[in-house]
Amino acid sequence: MKNYLDELNEPQREAVEATEGPLMVIAGAGSGKTRVLTFRIAHLIEKGVDPFNILSLTFTNKAAREMKDRISKVVGANEAKNLWMGTFHSVFARILRVEATRLGYPSDFTIYDTQDTQSVMKKVLEELQLDKDIYKPKQVLHRISQLKNNLITVRAYHNNPELIEADAAAMRPKMGDVYRAYVDRCFKSGAMDFDDLLLRTNEVLTRFPEVLAKYQERFKYILVDEYQDTNHSQYLIVKALASRYENLCVVGDDAQSIYAFRGANIRNILSFQQDYPDAKVIALEQNYRSTKTIVGAANQIIAQNKDQLEKNVWTANDQGQTIPIYRALTDADEARYVASQIWELEINEHLKHQDIAILYRTNAQSRAIEEALRKRNLPYRVFGGTSFFQRKEIKDLVAYLRLLINQNDEEALLRIINYPARGIGQTTLNKLTVASGELDKSIYEILENIGQYNSKIGLNKPTSQKLNDFITMIKSFKVMLQNHDVYEVATHVAKTTGLIKTLKEDDTPEGISRLENLQEILNSIQGYVEEQKQLDEGDPSLSGFLENVALATDADNSDDDENKVSLMTVHLAKGLEFPAVFIVGLEENLFPSMMNLNTRQELEEERRLFYVALTRAEKFAQMTYSVSRFRWGKIVDSEPSRFLEEIDDKYLEWKNLNAGLPINKSGLNANLFEDDYSQVPKFERKKPEEKKPATPLKPKAGFKPVAQANIINQMNGESVELSAGKIVMHDRFGKGKVISLEGEMDNVKATVLFDNAGEKKLLLNFAKLKVIS
Repeated sequence: MKNYLDELNEPQREAVEATEGPLMVIAGAGSGKTRVLTFRIAHLIEKGVDPFNILSLTFTNKAAREMKDRISKVVGANEAKNLWMGTFHSVFARILRVEATRLGYPSDFTIYDTQDTQSVMKKVLEELQLDKDIYKPKQVLHRISQLKNNLITVRAYHNNPELIEADAAAMRPKMGDVYRAYVDRCFKSGAMDFDDLLLRTNEVLTRFPEVLAKYQERFKYILVDEYQDTNHSQYLIVKALASRYENLCVVGDDAQSIYAFRGANIRNILSFQQDYPDAKVIALEQNYRSTKTIVGAANQIIAQNKDQLEKNVWTANDQGQTIPIYRALTDADEARYVASQIWELEINEHLKHQDIAILYRTNAQSRAIEEALRKRNLPYRVFGGTSFFQRKEIKDLVAYLRLLINQNDEEALLRIINYPARGIGQTTLNKLTVASGELDKSIYEILENIGQYNSKIGLNKPTSQKLNDFITMIKSFKVMLQNHDVYEVATHVAKTTGLIKTLKEDDTPEGISRLENLQEILNSIQGYVEEQKQLDEGDPSLSGFLENVALATDADNSDDDENKVSLMTVHLAKGLEFPAVFIVGLEENLFPSMMNLNTRQELEEERRLFYVALTRAEKFAQMTYSVSRFRWGKIVDSEPSRFLEEIDDKYLEWKNLNAGLPINKSGLNANLFEDDYSQVPKFERKKPEEKKPATPLKPKAGFKPVAQANIINQMNGESVELSAGKIVMHDRFGKGKVISLEGEMDNVKATVLFDNAGEKKLLLNFAKLKVIS
């Protein structure tokens, strides 16, 4: 295949043919960087470079496999096999297999995965007799990972008073002892963790010049993909290996550097020309993925960042549709809108489920989206973990609630009897399980009468007391359920059991995400209760909510069909592309995250994250934000994200702008003001397929049809008349038309046909309706 160069545009071809000396390829979104890397390696081999002398570093095994497959098609499989190609960790592990004996490790050293390292850390903390509630294994390991990736060894740590003081201020003054004990235990076991693969490679190249010389001679040509995502340790290894021949090609996009929380250092790519003053810089600026509208909007977003390399991404693709921005009343309204738009895209644009992605800033946002998709019977897959209702923290709370309804739910009981930890071990549980079988009684029944069965089971007094305390707590929850609503009980359970406290103590990114998820399930319960109270024959009970959860869980496991809508955080979407993308939750303190607004650097990373989200879209992009969102059971007002203001209106179509806005009662004449806002883009919803007018349901015995009823209008607090034909807005169901009224006095019900939620029968005493017209 000698004509492979003909498949490249001019900058791509230049990058492939510039084989000697340092080269930085700034690859804009959708500009074909993988093709450049692939063809560059193929071109080197075609020129006569031995594949054994080429090192190609990637961030995922998938990327390495795809590149090797493409190279095989150009130069042949046999030649491609000889390449040193893979992730940083896999390539450096290969080097360490040869060189680790110099550091005292066996050549067949073990590589510990996450579970292994957590197990080792638990043993270390036990030996040092440290409180695991203060020295949480995951948090301590996260800290050690940070130290290793910044090449701070145990010795360096103990020689750095600032680090010691920082850990002491974080209530972990023994961090240095933990670090030393952990490293010693791994070394004695002949094991390295993932961070060691980088740290020890740096060590062997630094301490043994002959080793560095050997690999400098071996790797005469080095290529690094996603260079903006490298951390300090990776940067130093690459720099050392390339220092003899300097045939180093790095490919990346500073505008897509979004992994600072993992240690990625954007300075590595921004400072490349300082490291290599004679470096050639080539920008791949033609986007082959997205429409002109999407590319133009994305360019305007990223242009706001000060710290960036200059480039001008453009595309020869069609102009494409403007980007709708939907103003939702609530997160539930937002989710319903997205579900309805997906349905319209599939009908009108003939897209498949798998062509569509919904991107959000935090995992907790998936809950409302999942519920809306299920109601529309739209199959979906949640990436980056389990579906919302399958997550551990959700299942833990639900298990407590299940036990309040069904005391014989043994699976729920065993799940939470010692979580959060209350000193009830596995041996005790085994004894209870055996006793349950022998006595033909449920474990709950035995716990209710633990004093009676204690001697038969063989439990000591402290254990018996712990079990008694547990069952007393559960009984108190059941009593509370008799005269409080489900949300109040669930919140009390989450606080009293220590679920919230346990998650709050874990300040890792994963721990924060789990706390957000627990908050979101409480929001879900609150929304469920409010909705059911407003519905005629609604069921705001705990059993009703748990039935909803059970159905949701069944839906998650319904089939393994690949044709599903993709739900994921923006971080997980990097490197992917979809014909249609929805970016939800574009609100201040959510996107950008309130946790990343302390410095300009943090804000710019959030903006890069938004840029990545938008550039995943090929043809259709839509964005949504909500004017209010449930947080810890309260409706919190939200403001649109500042990022939306950074896009020119010519690329946008603002939808539903007037929803939820109060009526101007000031008495001022609008003509007094110079600014004319009449040109703000308005929207008219696409007309759905013609619906037959709803036939009013016959009233039940005792309820008579009525022509009109008075309600308190939620828009201005005044009493207004409601009658058939009125257009109303509901905070959860959205916009709808009143079909009929029935009842008498204070017990009037309205049948309303909502645009997205279908027909609902509402009790006017409870329904929060805003009369629009």
